[in-house]
Amino acid sequence: MRKLLLAALSVLAFGGAASAQNFPSRPITIIVPFSAGGPSDVMARILAERMKATLGEVVQIENVTGAAGSIGVGRAVRSPPDGYTISFGHLGTHVANGAIYNKLGYDLVTDLEPVVLLPSNTMIVVSKNAVPAKSLGELLAWLKARPEPAATGTAGAGSGSHIAGLYFENVTGIKLQYVPYRGTGPAMNDLVAGQIDMIVDQLSNSINQVRAGTIRGYAVTDTKRSESAADIPTAEEAGLRGFHMTLWSGLWVPKGTPKEIVTRLNAAAVEALNDPAVRKQLENLGLQMTPKDKLTPEALGEWQKAEIAKWWPMIKAANVKVD
Repeated sequence: MRKLLLAALSVLAFGGAASAQNFPSRPITIIVPFSAGGPSDVMARILAERMKATLGEVVQIENVTGAAGSIGVGRAVRSPPDGYTISFGHLGTHVANGAIYNKLGYDLVTDLEPVVLLPSNTMIVVSKNAVPAKSLGELLAWLKARPEPAATGTAGAGSGSHIAGLYFENVTGIKLQYVPYRGTGPAMNDLVAGQIDMIVDQLSNSINQVRAGTIRGYAVTDTKRSESAADIPTAEEAGLRGFHMTLWSGLWVPKGTPKEIVTRLNAAAVEALNDPAVRKQLENLGLQMTPKDKLTPEALGEWQKAEIAKWWPMIKAANVKVD
């Protein structure tokens, strides 16, 4: 009996090794937990197209929306740990949701294996053109003088835009009325149409609309101006101290994915990020490239844990909860 058990274990181990050695042999899916057309979707599609050249297989995008990205992440968590399903996410989906959802159904750290830390996105305060303010100082004065809080778009509870809004409230003392969407793409459509007042949005999602003059941009949340929007001041320059935030992204796979496959996916992502054409596309979106020494799976794992320690106390203090 013992010999049969050892033989069975040996077959399983060999099968797993062979599977990793032949990876990939069919299309790979990156689950983006937000709607098509938003900043996460755009970044994922740029990376997927270049990763395909390295991996030799189609890398396709599946948009699984709802519940601030937690539904899409959950689908990835429950997928087979074979490298064919990748979870794309960011500060909201892979950090904040753990503090917000009472019944998330998975652990963001122990149920996922990190692959790579992706470029980060500074946030920008934007409003519809009908808002009379022409500067951040004027916007703050307008917000304070309103009889009711400004309608502020988010990609849902715990999304990057929601966290940025909470942070904005903490720094300014101004209350906002959040309007949740299934991604900041649809929120942007309503901002342009004048259906909501403002968004604390990802720069990559807003910059083209700001350039086109369909919305108004006031300040970015980085410590320095963005090269892609050099005419827009930082919040510090505009007189709002302490409002610093970047929305980083990453790739994960389900827990138990063989290390060899994680290494293969990491190498494909790193090669994509080092491609000059890809870098130019991402930088034109206002994204800040990840330092080369932070492109390992271990670096993403450490960063995610550090961000949990940083943001969970603020989120819990704001009592943001979703059942």
